[in-house]
Amino acid sequence: MISKDNPPLLNGLVLAGGKSRRMGHNKGRINWHGKQQRFFAADLLKPFCENVFISYRHDALEGVAAGYNALADTFLGMGPLGGILSALRSDREKAWLVVACDLPLLDRDTLRFLIADRLPAKVATAYESPLDGLPEPLIAIWEPKSYPVLLHFLGEGITCPRKVLINADTHLVKPRNPDALLNVNTPDDAATAREIMQRTAGNPLPKKQQE
Repeated sequence: MISKDNPPLLNGLVLAGGKSRRMGHNKGRINWHGKQQRFFAADLLKPFCENVFISYRHDALEGVAAGYNALADTFLGMGPLGGILSALRSDREKAWLVVACDLPLLDRDTLRFLIADRLPAKVATAYESPLDGLPEPLIAIWEPKSYPVLLHFLGEGITCPRKVLINADTHLVKPRNPDALLNVNTPDDAATAREIMQRTAGNPLPKKQQE
């Protein structure tokens, strides 16, 4: 019986398969912390997970650094949902701690708090958005039981992970550090992230951070 004291082990997944149209260049390759963000995010996940993978579209597997595992989408043309489904299909026994590659303020304390509040009997455990109170699907733990749930919604034509979490048995967690959930999708978002980093660390960041 699955319980909080006997949860499925965690794998980690960094979603890096997007086309970054609004940003104008690949978000996963932006260097916020001394290395490309996709690799930095994978490093954040490693202490909490059995294995960590970086999710890519099947046609975008180039540039994977040594020491990092790539996982190509097997559900094609579905955006983040395709990456999540592909991960769950690849290992049906594990839960998946999923984070997007456009969360430069994400830190280990934010991951640790989410894991500590995890309810493995639920379909998923996700942070509640500080903006609208809705689930944040791209910093969430998707339990093994979420796979058939996602397939059901896919059969209904729903490919938005957030809509799945809204309509499924999801455990929501209020973030202790709302800034850590900031998605950087545009140059304006990137400017906001830089301002927060400068304010919290007192160290100015270079204006150009893309490798």
